[in-house]
Amino acid sequence: QVQLVESGGGLVQAGGSLRLSCAASGHTFNNYAMGWFRQALGKEREFVGDIVWSGVRTSYADSIKGLFTISGDNAKNTVYLQMNSLQPEDTAVYYCAARCHGLGYDRGSWGQGTQVTVSS
Repeated sequence: QVQLVESGGGLVQAGGSLRLSCAASGHTFNNYAMGWFRQALGKEREFVGDIVWSGVRTSYADSIKGLFTISGDNAKNTVYLQMNSLQPEDTAVYYCAARCHGLGYDRGSWGQGTQVTVSS
């Protein structure tokens, strides 16, 4: 079992930046990838991006490409989400997730989420 704890959320004005962190603990040796998702009020959860530890590959949703950056420290089992040029539509609960090789995030571990609110 992997435990994930997000931090770094908060209130920011439009055009501002935030950096989210997600620290993994527990049985992290099977972690193949860690990702970020978000869910706005009344909307479905959506994929933001992730990082695959082997080869350190990142992928992003088209909606945030060029604005958000995912990075990670494999030794610390920590992944970061740098969010720039935030807009009110980025307001959501942001979740960190981890998955094993060959399995989707829906079968992985999830954090409790951190609220990001962008004011206009």
